[in-house]
Amino acid sequence: MRKSLKVGAALSGVLFVFLAGCGQQPPAAAAPKGPSPASQAWNKLTAGFIESYLQAQPFFAAQSGRHEFDGQLPDVSNHGIRREIARLHDQRDQLNAVDPKTLEPRERFDREYLLAVTDRDLFWAEKAKFPFSNPAWYTDKLDPDMYLNRNYAPLDVRLKAFIKYARGIPKMVNDIKANLQSPLPKTYVELGIAQYGGFEEFYKKSVVPVFASVTDQDLQKQLSDATTAAAAAMDALKATLEAERSKATDKFALGPDLYAQMVAQTERVDLPVDQIEAAGRADLERNTAALKTECDTFAPKASLAQCIAKVAAHKPKEGAVAGAREQLVMLKEFVIANKVVSVPGTDDALVAEAPPYNRSNAAFIQVPGPYDKGVASVYNIAPPDPKWSKAEQAAYIPSEATLLFTSVHEVWPGHFLQFLHSNANPSKLEGLWVGYAFAEGWAHYCEEMMYEKGLGKGDPEKHIGQIMDALLRDVRLLSSIGMHTHDMTVAQSEKMFREQAFQDPGNARQQAARGTYDPGYLNYTLGKLMIRKLRTDWVAKHSGAGTAAVAGSAAPADDQSLWHDFHDQFLSYGGPPIPLLRKEMLGEEGALL
Repeated sequence: MRKSLKVGAALSGVLFVFLAGCGQQPPAAAAPKGPSPASQAWNKLTAGFIESYLQAQPFFAAQSGRHEFDGQLPDVSNHGIRREIARLHDQRDQLNAVDPKTLEPRERFDREYLLAVTDRDLFWAEKAKFPFSNPAWYTDKLDPDMYLNRNYAPLDVRLKAFIKYARGIPKMVNDIKANLQSPLPKTYVELGIAQYGGFEEFYKKSVVPVFASVTDQDLQKQLSDATTAAAAAMDALKATLEAERSKATDKFALGPDLYAQMVAQTERVDLPVDQIEAAGRADLERNTAALKTECDTFAPKASLAQCIAKVAAHKPKEGAVAGAREQLVMLKEFVIANKVVSVPGTDDALVAEAPPYNRSNAAFIQVPGPYDKGVASVYNIAPPDPKWSKAEQAAYIPSEATLLFTSVHEVWPGHFLQFLHSNANPSKLEGLWVGYAFAEGWAHYCEEMMYEKGLGKGDPEKHIGQIMDALLRDVRLLSSIGMHTHDMTVAQSEKMFREQAFQDPGNARQQAARGTYDPGYLNYTLGKLMIRKLRTDWVAKHSGAGTAAVAGSAAPADDQSLWHDFHDQFLSYGGPPIPLLRKEMLGEEGALL
């Protein structure tokens, strides 16, 4: 196709010269065609959708880089939640009223993208009713990290925004207390106590030092008053949840029907849950077999537990934060040298210890939104809980090999690079909303893909680190399905994380509890498997090779040469549901797994 275009251009040039030599003028070029009335109407609708969403979710807007919304918190009162549900239904009706046949191909894709956004939000608020049971539903709407650590404006400007934010906390806390309906599940109660207690500690101890260099004494007084009130409100919320402990239950499961709706409505995955479970179990067995193979080399005659303990004992010499900083330099060089995927711009991620209110997972990254420019991302690594035993605290610190593939997942070429692409997307629609299975599936996919590209090749210890991450995500999928559809208990889930994912006790407890309030964490493995299947089919279509490598085996060199183009195209769509993207990239949906 490209060759024919070049030939056509060359012939046009020859024709122009010939006509000019004959004293004739070439025909006037046709005026560029403007957008059709349907496209104009669509552009107006999408612009309205974005503005309506940002107005309704001002905290999300500020995090996305629209700083005119700084300091504003969403209305999470019962009335506010009902109003937001009604708004989402209205937006959905407007999208459904658009005849897709009148739209251009990318507009049809974006219509489905926005329908998926509304369906996802409606599921959690309206069907799962998380605002009335799940403290985790509020956490992302409370995180003030952008005001403290995101250098989008001078410190005094961010201080004013933080003061406005902090002044809104007491009302939001009162709304949360009014919304949460007793009795709550035990794991939800403990999560709320840990997170809201973390906010209380954070407001008391961590905020003032960040803004200490601001010399305006009036602002400092306002900050002191606002953080004192916010801390007191969080203390009261924590006390409310502590009083719930005696009434807490084990009733957290969505149940088979609602769980199937979750997968379909939040990710557009219209598959029987037992088929997803079978795929996850097969991946667990594949990774367990790979672990046994590597342990036979790395620790001959040792049990799997002893082999993993040997890997776990090799900790980063200067600690996880310093170790991750060194790894990121090497990983970026690897991505560029091996042409894994394009790197937009020159940005790098910072590395820091996770704040006290956000340590329920071992590592995560804070990335600025598509409206922010020149703002640093921060890769956070959580220290062990000081309440744990010394042995459990020591075990929680990641090994050097595990940390390497965590850094792959969070930064190069995982979340950080993926958000560099989505933030650079010319469509704000596609840059604003990145789905769970897309983001976590991509980051988890990158771990194994980077090993296949040569990272750690020939080093069984490093490969074991990658496999350990894969086993963890496999057990998340099985645990999520088990606890929400098969009456699996939290204790049984914890045991599975210890015995089948070989997790230390602290991580196993965290992971089992997380599955109760974050049933969507099956999306790490589910997303990875869908991406690998999409890559296999895309490469086969573009190489003419018929069938590319099956999941888990390195593709031939000629297939790997196409991975760069596959990755670039995959990341060029923002972060839609993967089944929607599959149809866009292949022209048909086909088998997802």
